[in-house]
Amino acid sequence: MAPAPDDPAHPHHISTDRGRVHISAQQRRTDATAVGSLLLHLPNFLCSLVVVVLLSLVFGDLAFLVVLAWLASGALVFHRPTESTLARRLLRLRYPTPQERARLEPVWREVTARAGVEGRNYELWVEDSDALNAVAAAGHIVGVTRFAVHQLPNGELAAVMAHELGHHVGGHAWSGLLGYWYALPGRLAWRVLRAVTGFMFRVSRVFSCFGVLFFGLFVGVVALTTITTLYGLPLLVLAMPYALAAVGRRSELRADQHAAALGFAPMLAAVLEKLHQQEQQQVAALTAANRGVAVSESPLSKLLSSHPDHYTRLHHLQPYLQPRP
Repeated sequence: MAPAPDDPAHPHHISTDRGRVHISAQQRRTDATAVGSLLLHLPNFLCSLVVVVLLSLVFGDLAFLVVLAWLASGALVFHRPTESTLARRLLRLRYPTPQERARLEPVWREVTARAGVEGRNYELWVEDSDALNAVAAAGHIVGVTRFAVHQLPNGELAAVMAHELGHHVGGHAWSGLLGYWYALPGRLAWRVLRAVTGFMFRVSRVFSCFGVLFFGLFVGVVALTTITTLYGLPLLVLAMPYALAAVGRRSELRADQHAAALGFAPMLAAVLEKLHQQEQQQVAALTAANRGVAVSESPLSKLLSSHPDHYTRLHHLQPYLQPRP
């Protein structure tokens, strides 16, 4: 009979009794994936800037101040009250209960002690979910699901938290959120444009094929003019989701490497196996819902995935799983 997750005899149980802790002089860095994410968000930022400038013209002489206010709003990513609102409203997280905090904090102290990071700079949150998941967001948010808190051995919980800490110390969390924030006006404008275009297309169908032809020519001229005047920027924006997904996959591997380097490689491999089983169960449920028709991921959806597949992640963990000579 396998030991319970909270049993000290569990092979993935770790000791959290630590004395003096060394705090590293460098608490954060901006690694290549964080820099790449910011650079790839640049076309989205420029499109959003065009949208904000056009909207600010409504305010007349105050237009310049509106644009400056939007540019300065990115600092809210590191504003603690704004982060709390983000955690609650967008990420659907909550503060841990006293019992959950009693389990989380010793594990978090062990993780941050191994990394030489001041753990009190971050806030621990919990998502009410029976799935295995975790999140690192903004400048200081580390969230885990209720399942992870109650069902994982503390070593595997430490591996999950060390992975999320890797996103923070590598700059992935804040750079991703900052890029998303500055891309938001452009995204909203694109949705409005799609809605208006769809409405116009439906109206044009009333006038038979000539209306559809006229609509197609109109959209084509507008698209060509936009691409010409903006030096192909709209086409570049359309390609950005694929490039950002590739950078996201790389950031996941870097966060895995961070957890493994802290000594949590076997625990992280076990967590990845649990995640893989969870995904397989979801696929089986979808297949059953489709009356036995197999559900498979398309090549396009794989390119848009922000996480590497199970086997890729395990492959990159192998150097840390090999016995040391």
